Amino acid sequence: MVRIHPVNAAGGESGEGDLANGESLAGAPLRDPQWYHRPGTLSLPAPPPLSVYVHLPWCLKKCPYCDFNSHEFHTAGATPKDLPEQRYLDAVRADLERSLPIVWGRTIQTIFIGGGTPSLFSPDGIARLLSDLRMLLPLAADCEITMEANPGTFEKDRFRAFAQAGVNRLSIGVQTFNDAHLRALGRVHDGAQALAAAQEAARSFETFNLDLMYALPGQTLADLDADLAQAFALGAPHLSLYHLTMEPNTVFAKRPPANLPDDDTAYDMLDRVTERTGGAGFERYEVSAYAKSGHRCRHNVNYWQFGDYLGLGAGAHGKLSFAHRVTRQVRWREPGMYMDRSLGGQGVSNEADVARAELPFEFMLNALRLREGFALSLFNERCGLPLSAIEKGLAEAEKRGLIARTGLPGGEWVQPTVRGFDFLNDLQELFL
Repeated sequence: MVRIHPVNAAGGESGEGDLANGESLAGAPLRDPQWYHRPGTLSLPAPPPLSVYVHLPWCLKKCPYCDFNSHEFHTAGATPKDLPEQRYLDAVRADLERSLPIVWGRTIQTIFIGGGTPSLFSPDGIARLLSDLRMLLPLAADCEITMEANPGTFEKDRFRAFAQAGVNRLSIGVQTFNDAHLRALGRVHDGAQALAAAQEAARSFETFNLDLMYALPGQTLADLDADLAQAFALGAPHLSLYHLTMEPNTVFAKRPPANLPDDDTAYDMLDRVTERTGGAGFERYEVSAYAKSGHRCRHNVNYWQFGDYLGLGAGAHGKLSFAHRVTRQVRWREPGMYMDRSLGGQGVSNEADVARAELPFEFMLNALRLREGFALSLFNERCGLPLSAIEKGLAEAEKRGLIARTGLPGGEWVQPTVRGFDFLNDLQELFL
């Protein structure tokens, strides 16, 4: 899973029936499409690129470190074949149909199917989902279509069938190839299954991603080297590497695992990741993303460049831009409630414009994650605000050596320095 839906387009975890983030039983008001085009304080010259994120919320087992909106499918005696797949896909289609008037005419550049564990859905179900999207939305000829998969749901023919359904990029949640570390993380697969899944992905897809984690309980630098060596040997052209963190409202937050590496060791591990990936021909193009030439995740790059995304499915977040406003939407989080509400004509639980004063921080929170930085003109294009809104923060960041500005006025480029990348939180906070 390339877990950077800025940072999580599927939202956080909520319990059965919870109404998180201010959700009310009434949901968001049902608005006439012209409401989004009313006058406002922003002036966006053109809409940014548009992506689609679809959330499939079920998994075999909730991992103790996971804070995503995922729900164990554990009905007594049930198997993945018993998922309410068709009803859920009906709900996603109804959600999409209701959203069409506010994205009408815009071409979809990328699609990301995340979860949960989307590979629990059948290939026929994924084919139906993509068929619905193609039928209702114009897709770019080179549309990147990524799906997350876990080795615990791996079947050779299944991966090939996902490719035949139209998925052209797979993202596999390996985390580690080490059996002891997999057990410590509560994963449902073992190292042999992870290896087999990655090998099949290499056969079935021209590009694929492996998720790996470091700073795991009991992990040493030698263990990390072994994981990286295995990933390189498999020929993965894209790697996502994450530091294990104790996220709020997770099992690990309440009961942290023993024998976690200390901070110094964790920093040494990140240095080792950067050194080894660079030596293997990978570019670190974002804080946690490493790719060979031509294999960047375009979907996530659109997030980091403050592009738009239509979020569909339980708990999915969306960001949509109009001439005078930037609007965020959230879908109902609990899968049963989402299906009921979406099929009843109201899949959106919350909707609000991003406040003018919040846009600079939101833009910088994403754009500064990119190692190469961004064209300064992109700020006005994506936020509809003058550059004066961020000039004070830029000046302070430059004074502290956290960014470098290059180019001539009108064509300036902003890039985090090595120091800025190492102290990214400090850099981003300058724009609060």
